[in-house]
Parts: sequence; structure tokens; C-alpha cells
Amino acid sequence: MKKPIIALSIPTGIGADKGGYAGDFGHIARKFSEYFYCIVNPNAVNGGILSAINNNMAYLEGYLFDIFFKGDISISPLKKNKRNKIGIIFDCEIPKNILNVHINTINSLKLVQGAKISEIEYTKEPTGVKIIIENNISSGCLKNPDTIIEAARKLIKKGAEAIAIVCYFNEDTEDINYSNAKGIDPIGGVEAIISHLITKTFKIPSAHSPAFKDVDISEKIENPKVASEMISSTYLPCIIQGLDIAPKIHKKNKGKIKNTDVKYLIVPYDAVGSPAVLSCIENNIKIITIKNKTTLNVTPEKLNFKPFMHFESYEECLKEITKIK
Repeated sequence: MKKPIIALSIPTGIGADKGGYAGDFGHIARKFSEYFYCIVNPNAVNGGILSAINNNMAYLEGYLFDIFFKGDISISPLKKNKRNKIGIIFDCEIPKNILNVHINTINSLKLVQGAKISEIEYTKEPTGVKIIIENNISSGCLKNPDTIIEAARKLIKKGAEAIAIVCYFNEDTEDINYSNAKGIDPIGGVEAIISHLITKTFKIPSAHSPAFKDVDISEKIENPKVASEMISSTYLPCIIQGLDIAPKIHKKNKGKIKNTDVKYLIVPYDAVGSPAVLSCIENNIKIITIKNKTTLNVTPEKLNFKPFMHFESYEECLKEITKIK
């Protein structure tokens, strides 16, 4: 890689002040990508019908992000002008009128952006998404996880190199605090569980997009942090754009980029308990913390380690680390 490699982690479903909403971290990720090749989790760049992803970023789902830093996998950016073949899983419970919106979205992505959406599979059973919020952290579960795995296996046999999953959210997911950019993303946690299911089973890029009961476009001025969701009839565009150029996944050291090639892992100061951070501590990979308030309170002091550097803002961090040769 010509540019130094860093990683930007914005954990999902913990209400990060920057990155806890709808693509509100995207402009920050893009600024870093001007100077570095950035490994990002989908939450850092996804924004409904919008995406901040570019060719200087590696779109790496959360489970893959964690095992990359553990050293279990390595990655290789796609070669110039290459695109992943994307397979899409639709929950069979999605109502036809909502499904039609998603099919129109797929056709638009193919025609306008040339997305290589190769195949579609429908689950044999409803996935049964259940949202759980405990201790101000978003989570959830699936009634029928095996039906997603079965559909993914069929897509991979047909040549899919990345998987997009669209599950039906039959529950009322509206949250006034989140809409006002003051709370946690109520569906972020269960979305992470759904995508983890595929990446853990098949070790290929994946991401999840929810299908709701209604297609609502807001007619009022919303908080800028959630505005991209309020203009989105489906969130498929952002995950397709990410999966389109997601890196190839390899075992251990067979890829072009290994965990030890990463110069810094940059994380919120009070959210350093992730497997990725713990692996960096173990493997002597430098950790930079940023004042970016979340609902967690897992600080370096509580884990008894000192970050390489700490900054009050991402802007200050970028300014300083670009000076380091």
C-alpha cells in the first residue's frame, strides 16, 4: 500500500456522539482517507441511501474487523476496476409492496452504478428479528438464524463473493430520542448480530439492511445526524456500495494487509473493550483514543493500559498523526 494503513472503529448500537447515528461519521472517515488507507466497519460509513465509502477504505464487517486484529485473517484490496459479485438475501416475510421498493433499488444500483448484484435468494422461513435494548445498549436475536445461513450457502455456490442481507423488522422501531440524535440506534445491535452470522460462518464480506413495515420519507427538517435515514426508503444503497469494493478475505498472512501492517487503531475513549482493541494490546498495535462519548464506560484506565495518544477530537488527531512519518 502506498498510503499508511490505519483503522477507524465506531462500534454499533452504543450511541457514539460521532458515528452513532446515520452516516454522521462519514465525512470524518473520508477526511482520514485522504491521507491514509482506512479499515472501517460499516457503521462508520453507512448512511441509508448515501455512503461515505471510497477506494481508500476497506469495508470490513464487525466480526471480520475483530478477527483481523486477532490475526486470524488478512485482507487484500480489490484490484483496480474490480468489483465483488454480490448476492442478496431477502427475508421471506417482507411484504410485497416493501419488497418491490428494494427490487427497484437493486435495478437502479445495477443500471446507475454498475453494481454486480448476481443473485437473489429468499429465506425459506421468516427470520424472526427481535430487538432488545438493555442497559442503554442496542442488541437483539433471530428466531430462525439457520434460514439465513441456508440462503447464503446457496448464493455462495452460485458465485457470490459478498452477501447483503435484508431482514424484515415487523416491530415499531421509531425512537424519539434517536430521531433527535440523543439516543442509541435501536436496531444497530441486532443488525450487527445478523451480519456476524454470515461472516462468522463463511468468512466473506457481508452487511445488513433493514426492511420496515412502512416506507416513510420525512417532510420536516430533521436533525442532520439522522437526516440521511429520513430520506431513505431503503438502506440497501449504502451497504451495496460498501460490499461492492470490500476487500478479499484470506487466512492469516496470505493477504496483502495483516494486522501488524496497521499503524493505528482509532477508537472512542470510553469504548475500548472490543475484541479488536484487546487484540491490539496483545499484539503491540498502537491505539489512539478520541473523546467521542458513548453509552459505555470502558476506558483505558479500567483495562489498565495507556493509549499511544489521546485527542479531544478527530480533527485534532488527523492534524497530528499526519505529521508523524
